[in-house]
Amino acid sequence: MLVENNVPLEPYNTFHIVAKAQTLIRVKSEVDVAEVLADPVLGPAPKFVLGGGSNIVLTGDVKAVTLKVEIMGRRLVAEDDKAWIVEAGAGESWHEVVDWTLSQGWPGLENMALIPGTMGAAPVQNIGAYGLELQDRFESLDAIDLLTGRAFTLNASQCGFAYRDSVFKHGATGAGADSSHLGLKDRALITRVRLRLPKAWKADLGYLDLQRKQAETGITAPTPRQIFDWVCEIRRAKLPDPAVIGNAGSFFKNPTVTPEQCADIIAREPNIVHYPMPDGTVKLAAGWLIDACGWKGKSIGQAGVYEKQALVLVNRGGSATQAPAGATGGEVMTLARAIQTSVYERFGIRLEPEPVVI
Repeated sequence: MLVENNVPLEPYNTFHIVAKAQTLIRVKSEVDVAEVLADPVLGPAPKFVLGGGSNIVLTGDVKAVTLKVEIMGRRLVAEDDKAWIVEAGAGESWHEVVDWTLSQGWPGLENMALIPGTMGAAPVQNIGAYGLELQDRFESLDAIDLLTGRAFTLNASQCGFAYRDSVFKHGATGAGADSSHLGLKDRALITRVRLRLPKAWKADLGYLDLQRKQAETGITAPTPRQIFDWVCEIRRAKLPDPAVIGNAGSFFKNPTVTPEQCADIIAREPNIVHYPMPDGTVKLAAGWLIDACGWKGKSIGQAGVYEKQALVLVNRGGSATQAPAGATGGEVMTLARAIQTSVYERFGIRLEPEPVVI
């Protein structure tokens, strides 16, 4: 086990915010976790699990023991008449795993191409894009309890998936170490994730951007690889590359309202972008709300709202290649709060941030 001290975290968070980890340990296997937990100093200390750093805002140096998950490996673990079950280590790149499954002839993840981050972080956030969420393809995961050292496995229902949510984002509400439903925030380190890819594949083209690609290309029955390519093109056109402009992707969740609330807003704002949901609620486009409040292209300090997509906050002075002279976590959160206030004052809707604030 290699323990590193005062490690700069700019390369390990996609916002490229300047901060340091007081103690950082690279976790390459379950054995590494066991060694950390057995250590008389590191074991009892608070832990911070770090994946790809694509969904965090660092507001200062990290005093907790930082466990940077680098568990690798991909394999087909099972196959039957209905599906392929694939497994990947928590340190694997999500996008690279999506690409790999398609190359193997196992479609089903193509709508979620180019989502940044690691496999281990995907269940925490219940990532999703273009009509598909992780929970739609999830089989199970392995994890380690950072309090007890116990290894355990969770299925989809035990993960408590919801829109950009899971049991890993909530703290415990009662006693009992064996119940995942009590909340696993800051307690679980995910080591491996398994996905179920159905053999009865069907293209999911419900989103307008994908329908536009169909119209542009004249392809009425796209292959999984074509959808993958379309999603990559769409995302690259809308979203900044973190290597060039620091960002954490979509900063706010799309809020949901009742049909009555939506009708009231439409009466005042006829052009609002909204999507009816299967449960009867209506999802509103957070980016549209932010843009309508005039925030696109605006900045507070070095933190700004991306010119091409108001849902994305960016670090105007920090990237993977230039000197760290960019936004602080405080500037990012000051901007985020100002946006939340504007949207609430105009629409009566509270926007909820997606990234975890550290």
